Amino acid sequence: MNRIGKRYGENQVLNDVSLRVKPGEIHALLGENGAGKSTLMNILFGMPVIMETGGYQGEVHIGGELVHIKSPHQAIEHGIGMVHQEFMLIPGFSVTENIKLNRELSRANIVSRLLGHDLETLDTDRMTDDARTALDKIGIAISEAEKIKNLPVGYMQFVEIAREIDKSGIKLLVFDEPTAVLTESEADILIGVMQALADEGIGIIFITHRLAEVMKAANSVTVLRDGKLAAYRETGKTTLSELASLMVGREGAEAVSDNARDFPADSPLAMEIEGLHVQMPGEAVRGLDLKVYDGEILGIGGLAGQGKIGIPNGIMGIYPAQGQVTLFGEQLPLNNPKGSLKRGLAMVSEDRRGVGLLLDQSIEDNIVFSAMQINGDFIGPAPLRLKSVRQIRQKAKEMMEELDVRATSSLQPVGTLSGGNQQKVCIARALTLNPRFLFVSEPTRGIDIGAKKLVIDTLLRLNRELKLTIVMVSSELLELKSICDRIAIVTEGRVSAILKPSASNEDFGLAMSGIEVKGESA
Repeated sequence: MNRIGKRYGENQVLNDVSLRVKPGEIHALLGENGAGKSTLMNILFGMPVIMETGGYQGEVHIGGELVHIKSPHQAIEHGIGMVHQEFMLIPGFSVTENIKLNRELSRANIVSRLLGHDLETLDTDRMTDDARTALDKIGIAISEAEKIKNLPVGYMQFVEIAREIDKSGIKLLVFDEPTAVLTESEADILIGVMQALADEGIGIIFITHRLAEVMKAANSVTVLRDGKLAAYRETGKTTLSELASLMVGREGAEAVSDNARDFPADSPLAMEIEGLHVQMPGEAVRGLDLKVYDGEILGIGGLAGQGKIGIPNGIMGIYPAQGQVTLFGEQLPLNNPKGSLKRGLAMVSEDRRGVGLLLDQSIEDNIVFSAMQINGDFIGPAPLRLKSVRQIRQKAKEMMEELDVRATSSLQPVGTLSGGNQQKVCIARALTLNPRFLFVSEPTRGIDIGAKKLVIDTLLRLNRELKLTIVMVSSELLELKSICDRIAIVTEGRVSAILKPSASNEDFGLAMSGIEVKGESA
């Protein structure tokens, strides 16, 4: 792939990126969330989203031949296969049926000889033999007749791989985070499978965040950062530490919080989390422990899908949760959103349009809605209990001025506001609850630079002036470094390290990869 570029509207997501993979080579592709890995692979595999958004710049060569891949079907014809991070399996079908899906084998019968090929019957014996051969090739002893829905998650991943192996003429296989759902022993098996495929001359692109696996399996590495090529390395000539530093990359010393504070171990706790499990699809939390000191801004970072977003969503009762959470010394009831809010918790959701806002309602109604429901604020005396329009309008005016919400009036529907102004309304609604503890999840996602600064400055002011304890979840490491006292990195549903904002890029990169670094205990 030579000098690949890609825009989505005004956003340049890939800029002059090149990638080369030799036959029989395992080539790792690394990068933080948003680095451009998925977009690069979508171009290689001809995913529809690429052509539907104006195509791409640059050239793709397969086996020395210039190709223009416009669909996954064309990618398969050129010998490219992809094992996706999200399973592309049909639960009610058998292992064989999934492996041979859209490539079924048939045999002639009396009717088909008379009326045509479409009336041939499935050749289940040959299909079963092919499935067995593919499964044996990767060393998985499961029945080819077993239904997918009955298999453990790890085995589903191996069925995905078997399906790609069964295709004829495969030259290049892309493995997209294939070990994310596997146990350590299953991951070792998978690495052995990749090495066996490479020995047969198949090139492999291995996308992972686990740097130890890169050093163990890959021959070479490409690191992307902010849509650009950050580095190419042969694994024999690099180290875990160098790869971690290259992946995070930005020095950003000037962005580190100037006034990050130390909270001694005996400081009062605002929240203590023990053994937290959250069933949030794609962001599961698996036995997490964490302490939050009264009056601090704690950052929670990590790569996508590792569980950081699941923490506030589980504690607030949006997704099923188990474990023990103590808030200012009192047990917090889990799976009870109203109970959490009544005890002084508030949250600004990462999904402002789906969870955070009533898009068809006015700004003022959005700002006061939770406070009316939870605290009974802005409601007149019994027996009529009518909402106090004057109080509501006054509160909305105060919050809009304080947060610089730009609108024609407080009666403007929230759905007509820009993303930045919608986010400010979300914060206003949380603050109107007068919380003692605030979760903010991806608070600057999808908003412009000016709005981002205002949101960050607002959070800092709330913490410093009102002594509000804040936990900020963000995929933007520099953002966390600019405001937080401590930063907890979450990997595979648990805290892998707690670091100071001034910690090195190397330490943050290693922690995101699940490798132990020196830091605080959870």
